[in-house]
Amino acid sequence: MLLKANALKGFKLDCLDGEIGEVSEFYFDDRHWVIRYLVADTGGWLTGRLVLISPYALVGAVREDDAIAVNLTKKQIQDSPGQDTDKPVSRQFELDYNGYYGWPMYWGGPYMWGAYPFLMRDPNQWNTPTDAEKSWDAHLRSTDAVTGNNLQATDGEIGHVVDFIIDDETWAIRYLVVDTRNWWPGKKVLISPEWIERVSWTELKVHVKLTREAIKASPEYTDEALVSRDYESGLFRHYGRDGYWAHETDRLTSTQP
Repeated sequence: MLLKANALKGFKLDCLDGEIGEVSEFYFDDRHWVIRYLVADTGGWLTGRLVLISPYALVGAVREDDAIAVNLTKKQIQDSPGQDTDKPVSRQFELDYNGYYGWPMYWGGPYMWGAYPFLMRDPNQWNTPTDAEKSWDAHLRSTDAVTGNNLQATDGEIGHVVDFIIDDETWAIRYLVVDTRNWWPGKKVLISPEWIERVSWTELKVHVKLTREAIKASPEYTDEALVSRDYESGLFRHYGRDGYWAHETDRLTSTQP
Protein backbone atom coordinates (compact mmCIF):
# COMPACT_ATOMS: atom_id res chain seq x y z
CA MET A 1 0.00 0.00 0.00
CA LEU A 2 1.30 3.45 -0.93
CA LEU A 3 0.99 6.08 1.79
CA LYS A 4 2.07 9.70 2.20
CA ALA A 5 4.71 10.31 4.85
CA ASN A 6 2.89 13.44 6.06
CA ALA A 7 -0.34 11.47 6.39
CA LEU A 8 1.43 8.94 8.62
CA LYS A 9 2.60 11.63 11.04
CA GLY A 10 0.55 11.41 14.19
CA PHE A 11 -0.39 7.76 13.64
CA LYS A 12 -0.48 5.86 16.93
CA LEU A 13 2.21 3.25 17.53
CA ASP A 14 0.61 0.18 19.06
CA CYS A 15 3.10 -2.23 20.65
CA LEU A 16 2.36 -5.74 21.82
CA ASP A 17 1.46 -4.44 25.27
CA GLY A 18 0.11 -0.98 24.64
CA GLU A 19 0.60 2.33 22.90
CA ILE A 20 4.03 4.00 23.05
CA GLY A 21 3.36 7.26 21.23
CA GLU A 22 2.96 8.42 17.66
CA VAL A 23 4.86 8.81 14.39
CA SER A 24 7.06 11.91 14.25
CA GLU A 25 9.17 11.50 11.08
CA PHE A 26 11.30 9.00 9.17
CA TYR A 27 14.98 8.41 8.45
CA PHE A 28 15.93 7.05 5.04
CA ASP A 29 19.15 6.31 3.23
CA ASP A 30 19.99 8.13 0.01
CA ARG A 31 21.44 5.10 -1.76
CA HIS A 32 18.35 2.89 -1.95
CA TRP A 33 15.78 5.54 -0.91
CA VAL A 34 14.17 3.30 1.67
CA ILE A 35 12.95 4.04 5.19
CA ARG A 36 15.44 2.70 7.72
CA TYR A 37 13.77 3.98 10.88
CA LEU A 38 10.50 5.44 12.03
CA VAL A 39 11.03 8.13 14.66
CA ALA A 40 8.56 7.88 17.52
CA ASP A 41 7.32 10.77 19.64
CA THR A 42 6.79 9.09 23.02
CA GLY A 43 5.42 12.19 24.71
CA GLY A 44 8.20 12.30 27.29
CA TRP A 45 8.18 8.58 28.10
CA LEU A 46 11.81 8.28 26.98
CA THR A 47 12.98 11.88 27.25
CA GLY A 48 16.30 12.92 25.73
CA ARG A 49 16.74 10.06 23.26
CA LEU A 50 15.56 9.23 19.79
CA VAL A 51 13.16 6.32 19.81
CA LEU A 52 13.75 4.59 16.51
CA ILE A 53 11.69 1.69 15.17
CA SER A 54 13.03 -0.40 12.30
CA PRO A 55 10.64 -1.61 9.59
CA TYR A 56 11.55 -5.12 10.75
CA ALA A 57 9.24 -4.42 13.69
CA LEU A 58 6.47 -2.65 11.76
CA VAL A 59 3.55 -4.92 10.97
CA GLY A 60 1.85 -2.33 8.76
CA ALA A 61 -0.28 0.79 8.77
CA VAL A 62 -4.01 0.63 9.44
CA ARG A 63 -5.46 3.80 7.92
CA GLU A 64 -8.91 3.20 9.38
CA ASP A 65 -7.45 3.35 12.90
CA ASP A 66 -4.69 5.89 12.21
CA ALA A 67 -2.28 3.40 13.73
CA ILE A 68 0.81 1.34 12.98
CA ALA A 69 1.26 -2.01 14.72
CA VAL A 70 4.72 -2.59 16.22
CA ASN A 71 5.84 -6.15 16.94
CA LEU A 72 7.78 -5.20 20.09
CA THR A 73 7.05 -4.78 23.79
CA LYS A 74 7.50 -1.53 25.69
CA LYS A 75 10.32 -3.09 27.70
CA GLN A 76 12.16 -4.15 24.55
CA ILE A 77 12.04 -0.57 23.31
CA GLN A 78 12.96 0.90 26.69
CA ASP A 79 15.99 -1.41 27.02
CA SER A 80 17.19 -0.91 23.44
CA PRO A 81 20.40 1.07 22.76
CA GLY A 82 19.84 4.80 23.10
CA GLN A 83 20.65 7.54 20.61
CA ASP A 84 20.92 11.20 21.67
CA THR A 85 18.31 13.43 20.05
CA ASP A 86 20.89 16.10 19.16
CA LYS A 87 23.31 13.78 17.32
CA PRO A 88 23.20 12.09 13.90
CA VAL A 89 22.49 8.37 13.85
CA SER A 90 25.93 6.73 13.93
CA ARG A 91 27.01 3.41 12.42
CA GLN A 92 28.03 2.23 15.90
CA PHE A 93 24.51 2.92 17.15
CA GLU A 94 23.05 0.98 14.23
CA LEU A 95 25.35 -1.97 14.91
CA ASP A 96 24.32 -1.99 18.57
CA TYR A 97 20.65 -1.43 17.76
CA ASN A 98 20.30 -4.15 15.12
CA GLY A 99 22.48 -6.49 17.18
CA TYR A 100 20.22 -5.97 20.19
CA TYR A 101 17.15 -7.05 18.23
CA GLY A 102 19.01 -9.67 16.18
CA TRP A 103 18.06 -8.09 12.85
CA PRO A 104 20.25 -8.23 9.73
CA MET A 105 22.34 -5.18 8.89
CA TYR A 106 20.63 -3.56 5.92
CA TRP A 107 23.98 -2.57 4.41
CA GLY A 108 25.06 -6.24 4.35
CA GLY A 109 24.32 -6.83 0.67
CA PRO A 110 23.63 -5.20 -2.70
CA TYR A 111 19.85 -4.95 -2.43
CA MET A 112 17.38 -2.65 -0.71
CA TRP A 113 17.38 -4.83 2.40
CA GLY A 114 20.89 -6.23 2.29
CA ALA A 115 20.80 -9.73 0.83
CA TYR A 116 17.21 -9.31 -0.40
CA PRO A 117 15.23 -6.71 -2.37
CA PHE A 118 12.37 -7.03 0.12
CA LEU A 119 12.10 -7.26 3.89
CA MET A 120 12.86 -10.85 4.78
CA ARG A 121 11.17 -11.37 8.14
CA ASP A 122 11.91 -15.09 8.51
CA PRO A 123 15.20 -15.44 10.47
CA ASN A 124 15.77 -18.84 8.87
CA GLN A 125 16.17 -17.08 5.52
CA TRP A 126 18.74 -14.51 6.65
CA ASN A 127 22.13 -14.73 4.98
CA THR A 128 25.49 -13.85 6.51
CA PRO A 129 27.01 -10.94 4.53
CA THR A 130 30.47 -11.19 3.04
CA ASP A 131 33.17 -8.67 3.97
CA ALA A 132 32.78 -7.00 0.57
CA GLU A 133 29.08 -6.48 1.18
CA LYS A 134 29.74 -4.57 4.41
CA SER A 135 31.62 -1.76 2.71
CA TRP A 136 28.94 0.77 1.73
CA ASP A 137 28.29 3.59 4.15
CA ALA A 138 24.70 4.65 4.67
CA HIS A 139 23.88 8.35 4.94
CA LEU A 140 20.63 8.65 6.83
CA ARG A 141 18.44 11.65 6.06
CA SER A 142 15.31 12.94 7.74
CA THR A 143 12.15 13.30 5.67
CA ASP A 144 11.49 16.54 7.53
CA ALA A 145 14.94 17.88 6.58
CA VAL A 146 14.50 17.11 2.86
CA THR A 147 11.01 18.60 2.72
CA GLY A 148 11.31 22.04 1.15
CA ASN A 149 14.40 21.21 -0.93
CA ASN A 150 14.20 22.58 -4.47
CA LEU A 151 13.94 20.29 -7.50
CA GLN A 152 16.68 21.01 -10.03
CA ALA A 153 15.91 19.79 -13.56
CA THR A 154 18.62 19.59 -16.23
CA ASP A 155 17.66 23.10 -17.39
CA GLY A 156 16.68 24.88 -14.18
CA GLU A 157 14.63 24.73 -10.99
CA ILE A 158 11.01 23.68 -11.17
CA GLY A 159 9.55 23.07 -7.74
CA HIS A 160 10.19 21.91 -4.19
CA VAL A 161 9.66 18.70 -2.24
CA VAL A 162 6.50 18.69 -0.09
CA ASP A 163 6.02 15.00 0.76
CA PHE A 164 7.07 11.41 0.17
CA ILE A 165 5.08 8.40 -1.00
CA ILE A 166 6.07 5.29 0.98
CA ASP A 167 5.35 1.64 0.23
CA ASP A 168 4.47 0.12 3.62
CA GLU A 169 5.31 -3.40 2.42
CA THR A 170 8.95 -2.78 1.51
CA TRP A 171 9.19 0.67 3.19
CA ALA A 172 10.74 2.01 0.02
CA ILE A 173 10.22 5.66 -0.89
CA ARG A 174 8.46 5.27 -4.21
CA TYR A 175 8.07 8.96 -5.01
CA LEU A 176 8.89 12.48 -3.94
CA VAL A 177 5.87 14.77 -4.15
CA VAL A 178 6.96 18.03 -5.78
CA ASP A 179 4.94 21.25 -5.86
CA THR A 180 5.77 23.31 -8.97
CA ARG A 181 3.39 26.21 -8.37
CA ASN A 182 6.07 28.61 -7.11
CA TRP A 183 7.77 28.46 -10.52
CA TRP A 184 4.76 28.64 -12.86
CA PRO A 185 0.97 28.15 -12.60
CA GLY A 186 1.62 24.49 -12.07
CA LYS A 187 0.60 21.46 -10.08
CA LYS A 188 1.94 18.70 -7.89
CA VAL A 189 3.89 15.94 -9.62
CA LEU A 190 5.60 12.74 -8.56
CA ILE A 191 9.31 12.10 -9.03
CA SER A 192 10.71 8.59 -8.68
CA PRO A 193 14.03 8.25 -6.83
CA GLU A 194 15.19 6.29 -9.90
CA TRP A 195 15.25 9.60 -11.80
CA ILE A 196 17.35 11.41 -9.20
CA GLU A 197 20.91 12.10 -10.25
CA ARG A 198 22.12 13.38 -6.90
CA VAL A 199 21.09 15.38 -3.85
CA SER A 200 23.08 18.44 -2.85
CA TRP A 201 22.66 18.65 0.90
CA THR A 202 24.60 21.95 1.05
CA GLU A 203 22.48 23.64 -1.65
CA LEU A 204 19.27 21.95 -0.47
CA LYS A 205 18.56 20.76 -4.01
CA VAL A 206 17.41 17.48 -5.54
CA HIS A 207 18.92 17.12 -9.03
CA VAL A 208 16.95 15.00 -11.50
CA LYS A 209 17.80 13.73 -14.97
CA LEU A 210 14.65 15.30 -16.45
CA THR A 211 13.86 18.52 -18.27
CA ARG A 212 11.51 21.17 -16.97
CA GLU A 213 9.22 20.62 -19.96
CA ALA A 214 9.00 16.88 -19.30
CA ILE A 215 8.12 17.50 -15.65
CA LYS A 216 5.61 20.19 -16.61
CA ALA A 217 3.83 17.77 -18.97
CA SER A 218 3.80 14.84 -16.54
CA PRO A 219 0.52 13.50 -15.08
CA GLU A 220 -0.77 15.66 -12.23
CA TYR A 221 -0.82 14.28 -8.70
CA THR A 222 -3.50 15.37 -6.25
CA ASP A 223 -3.54 14.81 -2.50
CA GLU A 224 -7.04 13.39 -2.72
CA ALA A 225 -6.14 10.74 -5.29
CA LEU A 226 -4.81 7.33 -4.38
CA VAL A 227 -1.79 6.30 -6.40
CA SER A 228 -3.10 3.46 -8.52
CA ARG A 229 -1.06 1.11 -10.71
CA ASP A 230 -2.76 2.65 -13.75
CA TYR A 231 -1.57 6.11 -12.66
CA GLU A 232 1.93 4.79 -11.96
CA SER A 233 2.11 3.03 -15.32
CA GLY A 234 1.08 6.24 -17.08
CA LEU A 235 3.68 8.22 -15.14
CA PHE A 236 6.55 5.88 -16.06
CA ARG A 237 5.27 5.65 -19.63
CA HIS A 238 5.36 9.46 -19.87
CA TYR A 239 9.07 9.40 -19.07
CA GLY A 240 9.77 6.33 -21.20
CA ARG A 241 10.90 4.27 -18.21
CA ASP A 242 10.01 0.86 -16.83
CA GLY A 243 8.12 0.79 -13.55
CA TYR A 244 10.01 -0.03 -10.35
CA TRP A 245 7.87 -3.16 -9.93
CA ALA A 246 9.46 -4.71 -13.02
CA HIS A 247 12.98 -4.13 -11.67
CA GLU A 248 12.12 -5.54 -8.26
CA THR A 249 10.51 -8.65 -9.73
CA ASP A 250 13.74 -9.31 -11.63
CA ARG A 251 15.81 -8.79 -8.49
CA LEU A 252 13.60 -11.05 -6.40
CA THR A 253 13.82 -13.79 -9.04
CA SER A 254 17.61 -13.49 -9.13
CA THR A 255 17.86 -14.14 -5.36
CA GLN A 256 15.82 -17.31 -5.43
CA PRO A 257 17.60 -20.65 -5.71
